[in-house]
Amino acid sequence: MDIQQQLLQVSAKLYKLLESVPNGDVRDKFIQDIDQLLDERGKFIELLVQKKIRLDIQNKDHLLLKKLDEGIKNRLENVMQVVKQDLKNLQKTKKHEKQYMNPYASIQVMDGMYYDKKK
Repeated sequence: MDIQQQLLQVSAKLYKLLESVPNGDVRDKFIQDIDQLLDERGKFIELLVQKKIRLDIQNKDHLLLKKLDEGIKNRLENVMQVVKQDLKNLQKTKKHEKQYMNPYASIQVMDGMYYDKKK
């Protein structure tokens, strides 16, 4: 099979995988799958660069590959936004939990403090 066709297939798999972002424990597997497909895709692109094959807009496969690449970039940005929002929510939850466990930790009160001058 041609390297360009393999790149096209891997790109299509990645594009389809990025349709929706799962929640919970499934997300770890989802991110691993994305990473694996991106690695495969990178290897094929590197092989094409080594063979000095350039993008030709007149070629139907190259045009499809370019559109898939743009779609993949947009969908990866969406995945990043979802993950960033989840991390923010996690940090916020940790902060609120810490405040709930010890609500007076952030307050510094000096009332009732005295020094005993006796020896």
